[in-house]
Amino acid sequence: MRLFIALKLPAEVLDELTAVQQRLRRTEAHPVKWVAPQSIHLTLQFLGEVPEAHLPAILQALEEVRDAAAHQSPLRLRLAAAGAFPNLRRPQTLWVGMAGELEGLTRLHQAVIAATEPLGFQPETRPFRAHLTLGRVRREATPAQRAALGSALGSLSPPRSITWQSGHPLLFKSTLTPTGSIYTELGPA
Repeated sequence: MRLFIALKLPAEVLDELTAVQQRLRRTEAHPVKWVAPQSIHLTLQFLGEVPEAHLPAILQALEEVRDAAAHQSPLRLRLAAAGAFPNLRRPQTLWVGMAGELEGLTRLHQAVIAATEPLGFQPETRPFRAHLTLGRVRREATPAQRAALGSALGSLSPPRSITWQSGHPLLFKSTLTPTGSIYTELGPA
């Protein structure tokens, strides 16, 4: 099964991200596969294909991360400006950035990595950049379409600066379907 570890977002944040997607959709017809708003999350670690037998160990590791963080206050996070990976000239992944207690979020990410590494999961080589994925540009997009999309992103007004408190990291299963991924929360409770 295909697994990842993430933080869930409150409904108010998902509503604002939906509004950002709608503003982008209105600017022009862009070749983008949009993420379903209810599926947007803050990924801390992508684990990839994992045998089901590994679930108990992963869930135990996440419980230990949660227990270690229990004496700390929840992180206060907020939405920041929209952007794209690798950049606005050649957008491939469209996102909304994060602001707030980013140092604490980076420590949480590192705690997740430290908990899963002994289980055989390797951290990504790219540095952690907290973001919320809105959509992915389709492969058939022309350079002109990508440039227009990057321009639209660059001129987009920032989302409302909604502040929320993070929950604890959760394990999700991702089921790929022709209409998009379906995410199922697996725990810990």
